[in-house]
Amino acid sequence: MTPDEYCQQKAAESRSSFYYSFLFLAPEKRTAMMALYAFCREVDDVVDETSDPALAATKLAWWRTELEAAYQGAPQHPVTQALQAVARRFPLPQELFQEILDGMEMDLNQPRYPDFKALNLYCHRVAGVVGQLSAEIFGYRNRQTLKYAHELGLAFQLTNIIRDVGEDARRGRIYLPMEDLQRFNVPAADIQQSRHSDAFRELMEFQAERAEYHYGQAQALLPPEDRKAQRVGLIMAAIYRTLLDEIRRDGFLVLDRRTALPPLRKLWIAGKTWLRT
Repeated sequence: MTPDEYCQQKAAESRSSFYYSFLFLAPEKRTAMMALYAFCREVDDVVDETSDPALAATKLAWWRTELEAAYQGAPQHPVTQALQAVARRFPLPQELFQEILDGMEMDLNQPRYPDFKALNLYCHRVAGVVGQLSAEIFGYRNRQTLKYAHELGLAFQLTNIIRDVGEDARRGRIYLPMEDLQRFNVPAADIQQSRHSDAFRELMEFQAERAEYHYGQAQALLPPEDRKAQRVGLIMAAIYRTLLDEIRRDGFLVLDRRTALPPLRKLWIAGKTWLRT
């Protein structure tokens, strides 16, 4: 299996909404996005699937070494081998990949966030910079597009946080800011013990409105001349906003289940968005 094939398999197995948008890219850009996604998946799996925090920290340190090798030497892992080739074709700053790893380390050291300012730093590292890297692959003429891509990444991450509240709590993490829990009178124990309530729904509606604000900001920042180049990002946004709508219609029952869109619906949304853009 070649490095590119490994990355494609990693992306396909995830069944992520992002995967369906990648299918609309030209081959070279699709290969690059598969490599970027596979890297994010690999390092995220380190945090989610390694029960010993010390071992997870060691693994992330190894990925830092691998990342350095992708830019300066001979990487060992198929994902970093694929990234090495991608970084030769697209202007992908190494420091942005390092920021992704910084975000993964936050997962090891910070299971809760006191306020949105602290959470925003985490979202910037694990999603905003991924949006910027994606924009570099898609291409742009106006540098304001990087601000659009960063804002869109934040919106995606906030949507993920809403979708995964229960799953994350079972891993010992609560990403909802503690100041928001206090504002809506939702004890952390309710989240940890999967207790839905009217107060919890109000809390989640507030989180959904915050995510929608960032989707709106992203749309406003996208320069018209880069709209076609960035339309894969618009496909992602259409799928994710539909997911957010579904979660809201279900009454934010996210503590004991995980809402997901069927693959055929994702493809339909992707195709419709591609034709309209």
